[in-house]
Amino acid sequence: MSVTIDAQLAQSFGLTGEEYDKLVTIMGRTPSFTELGIFSVMWSEHCSYKSSRIHLKTLPTKAPWVIHGPGENAGVVDIGEGLAAVFKMESHNHPSFIEPYQGAATGVGGILRDVFTMGARPVANLNALRFGDPKHAGTRRIVDGVVRGVGGYGNCVGVPTVGGEVNFHKAYDGNPLVNAMTVGVAKQDKIFLSAAAGVGNPVVYVGSKTGRDGIHGATMSSAEFDEEAASKRPTVQVGDPFIEKLLIEACLELMATDAIVAIQDMGAAGLTSSAVEMAGKGGVGIELNLDAVPQREPNMSAYEMMLSESQERMLMVLKPERTEVARAIFAKWELDFAVIGELTDTGRITIRHKGEVEADIPLTPLADEAPVYNRPTVPLTAPARIETPADPEGIEKALLTLIGCPDLASRAWVWNQYDGSVGGNTARRPGAADAAVVRVEGTRLGLALTTDCTPRYCQADPKTGGAQAVAEAWRNITATGATPLAVTDNLNFGNPERPEIMAQFADAIKGMGDACRALDFPVVSGNVSLYNETRSPSGEAQAILPTPAIGALGVLADASKSIGLAMPDAHDLVLVGSIRGELGQSLWLREICQREDGAPPVVDLAVERRNGDFVRSQITAGTVAACHDIADGGLLVTVAEMVMASGVGCTLEAAPAGVAAHAFWFGEDQGCYVIATSDGAALVAAAEKANVPAMRLGRSGGTDLELPGTVRVSAERLREINAAFFPRFMGEGA
Repeated sequence: MSVTIDAQLAQSFGLTGEEYDKLVTIMGRTPSFTELGIFSVMWSEHCSYKSSRIHLKTLPTKAPWVIHGPGENAGVVDIGEGLAAVFKMESHNHPSFIEPYQGAATGVGGILRDVFTMGARPVANLNALRFGDPKHAGTRRIVDGVVRGVGGYGNCVGVPTVGGEVNFHKAYDGNPLVNAMTVGVAKQDKIFLSAAAGVGNPVVYVGSKTGRDGIHGATMSSAEFDEEAASKRPTVQVGDPFIEKLLIEACLELMATDAIVAIQDMGAAGLTSSAVEMAGKGGVGIELNLDAVPQREPNMSAYEMMLSESQERMLMVLKPERTEVARAIFAKWELDFAVIGELTDTGRITIRHKGEVEADIPLTPLADEAPVYNRPTVPLTAPARIETPADPEGIEKALLTLIGCPDLASRAWVWNQYDGSVGGNTARRPGAADAAVVRVEGTRLGLALTTDCTPRYCQADPKTGGAQAVAEAWRNITATGATPLAVTDNLNFGNPERPEIMAQFADAIKGMGDACRALDFPVVSGNVSLYNETRSPSGEAQAILPTPAIGALGVLADASKSIGLAMPDAHDLVLVGSIRGELGQSLWLREICQREDGAPPVVDLAVERRNGDFVRSQITAGTVAACHDIADGGLLVTVAEMVMASGVGCTLEAAPAGVAAHAFWFGEDQGCYVIATSDGAALVAAAEKANVPAMRLGRSGGTDLELPGTVRVSAERLREINAAFFPRFMGEGA
């Protein structure tokens, strides 16, 4: 290719001048065009974690139940009975802004491959979605495309979408977040890893053909957007869920044999990253002949094939004597199968195409000498706690406003587009419990799954926000009766070259680490997505809210004994935990007072642990009929959601003395739960014995939610208001 290879070209590929100089030093010469492309993607933020690595190392990643932590395609934890849960969360933010349907769809496809490449059959998908202001001109289009993309791919591939989040804020106007999570189940003695081994072993390409879609997707995801974002559409991949389904079945069938030495999906950076990572982890070399790569477009160059991010592709190292067995399996499933190279003892990646050597790079420095930056930070000033504002409109009006607002309105419009029960093992569907619950086929085990984060808390105080995201995920798992085991994370932030953004990231990691240690909740996998901001034509940068999304997993010995949030008739309601009336950064403050200020609620991790362990013990003892943790909107919204889930009303007692009524009912105090139980006095007594604050709130019955003299609204009316936002928003102009 007749092009001048120099620092200017390297900069257009996302490499700095210093990084290009380091590359030249490693190579001892000017790189070829293909070599420059390989370095640019492997040293991109998306692939090398060069701004985040030093902070990620501080997170706790080990526990007796952790089988594989960060470093593999997905995390693996012991769930008992010789089985393991395999799970991870990843982002597809930039592609989903440019092309919402395909961006979201291929995000689902990519995270599915991360899980089944380890030998696990995917059993559940979740997602965490953040969109711009509903009033913004582009938000409706992006919501529509992303939701259809998530449903279109997940439904067709036959994996239920069982949970997630949807939030709106103007900070996401130019940069929505699409974080996809997949959970799979495997036998503990049949976990497949990616480290290549065996000089001379064949390197095999399987799945779909390679095209020109997605080239330089990894570097695109490592840069800010600007007004030319639409021109990046060719960097967005195109997915085919029907091929993915075939690929899952073919890979799992092959995994039942002894043919596979190592396996890796072709995700970000495609054939480049899979080949480099497999050989690098195994300490071997790899030689590829690109003439053998299945191609769907004519005259593809080595550069294009190495950097293509075409979907539904895997790379394997096989035992030579089992190659034909593998070929027959993939032929049966009508998928491409090609031997494209072999392992060597050179410690290098060598790429040949049409008789020419297009790349010859030492593997160790390509990975081990990738740039690592300890980027500058600035001290962040935590906001002061606010004085309790006066109540401007009364408890009932505020409740109705809150349950109808975009952040609390029913997500039924969203989840009804997802198949949440395919496979027949979904025990708790979206909206039925604080976490989804999926039965493990062939056992009584259940997996409790959730995604959580409160970005407005993180914006105000990243350390508290990071801790709260972990604590809320732990609470939601606990509220079902499950034992929380581990988390995966998706750390979405702005430009790390801005010290204030890097400070947000570093502080959020500190808060997450504190919470994970206090709650015995290790991080076993994850993803970092930086440069989530949009630069206007005037040059002003608008970053997203810091959003360290947490995906969490817990286990139940018996899935049939999980607890939901639907309020049963004729039960006592008990508050577990203390409410001081924390209104800083609350939805009440935003929706009723049009303010976004103050410190977020305090996160006391010792209290979280104590209260949560008590709640779980009561669920295990069989004394709890329904449970819902207090989160966005506060206590009264929590009770209203329990009423809406069942249609059963309740009568509540007045707020206790010493706390303003509206602060008590709408404060977003942490570590609190509402429990429905047949004997409230006994539960309160048990809480007192365990040194856990608890008080009787009222009793369920009838069809109205009633706070005498203050609130009286029917379950039907609550449901009507709660259900109105999404159909109205998405129906405008239809």
